[in-house]
Amino acid sequence: AVFKSSFNRSNLFYEIRPKHNADHDIIRFIKQRPGKSGIIYCLSRNKVEELAELLMANGIKALAYHAGMDAATRSANQDAFLMEQVQVIVATIAFGMGIDKPDVRFVVHYDIPKSLEGYYQETGRAGRDGGEGQCICFYSPKDIERLRKFQQGKPVSEQEISNQLLFETQSYAESSICRRKLLLHYFGEEYKTDNCGSCDNCRKTYKMVEAPELLGLILETI
Repeated sequence: AVFKSSFNRSNLFYEIRPKHNADHDIIRFIKQRPGKSGIIYCLSRNKVEELAELLMANGIKALAYHAGMDAATRSANQDAFLMEQVQVIVATIAFGMGIDKPDVRFVVHYDIPKSLEGYYQETGRAGRDGGEGQCICFYSPKDIERLRKFQQGKPVSEQEISNQLLFETQSYAESSICRRKLLLHYFGEEYKTDNCGSCDNCRKTYKMVEAPELLGLILETI
């Protein structure tokens, strides 16, 4: 469903990172933010449990949350996160709906989301109190391929919709344009500032070079 974003998230920083070293990056990122609460989203239950165990093994207080756990354990883990008995909750998208924790300081997507709507909703759980909020998404083209394969065998109309959503998410991840501008455009709104100053693309400095010979080779190859 397409909906108005009411995009008032100037306190959030958006970043896409390559996934090849995600585990190490996540551990280092959290350890640099002692005492700051965060949510890490994974697409599979196995990865949720594996990553929660990895964080705990590295001295980070973390718990898992997914629909395959019994209700009592899920509730206890959620309460521990809300009461700040643990720093990080590693979860599937089953976690977060109705969570009233205003001081979540980071939301990490270990896997690329299936849609920009899901990404928007999940990143919106960071910085609800107006304080800092960092939204990091790890991206690999292989994840997109894997998600497309999961659609095989489903009705053609459902596959077409899913593939379109994945294409939009992939375009967002691979773009060099301001991420805030892209998100607003997706939800039918306009961000008139050229540089938001709060995403990885706007903070990058791109070096312009003359490349007529390389361009010629590319065109010949095509």
